[in-house]
Amino acid sequence: MMKKISIILSLVTSVMALQGQNTVSEVETYGTVDQAVGNIAFTNDGELVYSHHPFFSPEIRVVKFDKKANTTSPFPNLEWNTPRETDDNYLSNVLGIRNDENGVIWMIDMAQRNNVTPKIVGWNTKTNKLERIYYLPESSVPSISQPNDMVVDTKHGFFIIADEGIGNGGDGSKAAFIIVDMKTGKTRRVLEGTRTTKPENTPTVINGKHLAVNGKDLLIGNDGITADANFEYIYYGSLNGPKIYRIKTLDLVNEDFTDADLDIKIETYSDKPNNGGMSIDNEGNLYLTALETKSVAVVLAKDRSVKTMVQDKNMVWPDGVSYNHVDGYMYVSAAQVNRGAPFNEGKSVATKPFYIFRFKPVVKGVSFR
Repeated sequence: MMKKISIILSLVTSVMALQGQNTVSEVETYGTVDQAVGNIAFTNDGELVYSHHPFFSPEIRVVKFDKKANTTSPFPNLEWNTPRETDDNYLSNVLGIRNDENGVIWMIDMAQRNNVTPKIVGWNTKTNKLERIYYLPESSVPSISQPNDMVVDTKHGFFIIADEGIGNGGDGSKAAFIIVDMKTGKTRRVLEGTRTTKPENTPTVINGKHLAVNGKDLLIGNDGITADANFEYIYYGSLNGPKIYRIKTLDLVNEDFTDADLDIKIETYSDKPNNGGMSIDNEGNLYLTALETKSVAVVLAKDRSVKTMVQDKNMVWPDGVSYNHVDGYMYVSAAQVNRGAPFNEGKSVATKPFYIFRFKPVVKGVSFR
């Protein structure tokens, strides 16, 4: 009898956690690998495709993960992961990666490692062929750019990219959005260095240690980004900043609006921790990788309160968080970026293995963003 009561209480506690109480929900280790995992996407069959975190200059930029064999293979193939001088049809430096409802995996190539033009590469996993390349010219991606993550808005026909503004020595003060028209390929840079895209003075502190380079706090601008189920709103925020903002998608992509016009239309949505990746579910609950606390936070749509969704001692620098439409889990990487050489007197203290976690969201997640 006591055992039955204990089981019932455990179930009640679990339900309370999912309803937004100050408790930690369950998380499980999905896989362990030898290199740092950046952002995660999925094929239509639910297979994991992810970027090796570019912070560690991986030889293979993007891979597909085979759970049964616990192995990876270059995605889409080895040729696309092999830099060369003859052409630029390869992946140079990838973090942001998303999938759409058509089976296309879209990858942001930030370039920087090689002398190529930044671009978005789409690979159709149904046909196993290149879908399209969208080049990102210097007018939209200046030298200080670091196009980190994106929303793939197939409803309105736009890629909406969050640019952290820390490329090539940038200090985040010129972080922005990059808007790419899927039909024409036209690109625009908006809200550069404005109040909601540039970082605030909220340094990243992990285990009492500031994330700093040469004694100066690294402050990162526009980073986490997602859209709701109907692509009505874009949710976003600087990595170093205490707020989530949102703006109507059709306003953000409207060429007639100036930055001043857009600023008026931006809503301060909720509080947040310093965070990397962002995802959402069908009821509008937001999931944020909380870098400083080895956890994923959730902003509940019902009252916009911030709770800890899941936490694990091995979730060191949780980065991307994405929903798998096949098995119903949110997946999250642990990249150990804070253990990299630039933050540890020139010597990396990152250790194998690197973890991939998963957990059930409050309700069904939004699959294609």
